[in-house]
Amino acid sequence: MNRWLYLAAGVIITAAGFWLTRRGPFEAGSPAVVAQIQQMNELSTVNYTVQKVIGLTEEKTPVGSESILIVIQAKVRAGVDLAGLQPRDVTARADGALVVRLPAAKILDVALDEKETKVWDRRITWWTPWVPYSLDLEKKARLEGLSAAEKAAVDMGILKHAEKNAETSIRGLLNLAGIKTVVIVPGSVS
Repeated sequence: MNRWLYLAAGVIITAAGFWLTRRGPFEAGSPAVVAQIQQMNELSTVNYTVQKVIGLTEEKTPVGSESILIVIQAKVRAGVDLAGLQPRDVTARADGALVVRLPAAKILDVALDEKETKVWDRRITWWTPWVPYSLDLEKKARLEGLSAAEKAAVDMGILKHAEKNAETSIRGLLNLAGIKTVVIVPGSVS
């Protein structure tokens, strides 16, 4: 899966480089550099697939309970939002290097893979068979699963991975555009 992600990123960077070089060379530190990077908007640099098991129990009125055990699989996408890049974030040094301060990496999207998400077990207290299953309980379990998947991805280092991939992508794009020396300052550095 990562091989396809890197291949797609390479194709995008190469296409963007050809497009940028056709428009003429950049002046290092000019607003054109900022404008071209901003046009990339959200740079999604990494996808994680996370599986979590979520169990919830809900008490019923007047007696009894309902429980659900659900196995969720979620896709967590992370990257950087380049639309917020400002001219002060791109500067030229005296030695000719271009310094780009990237925004901090963030989670861009968390989505359930419905084909791989399954209710594993669902029970109502045996002495209250007349109580119907709650659709709301399954919805709560799915929402809790999304939050748990996002937290797990962050704990596994998705933001650091996204930051590194964004640095590589931006450096490659600017190198293709004719800027020889590019220094990337990660968004997590204050």
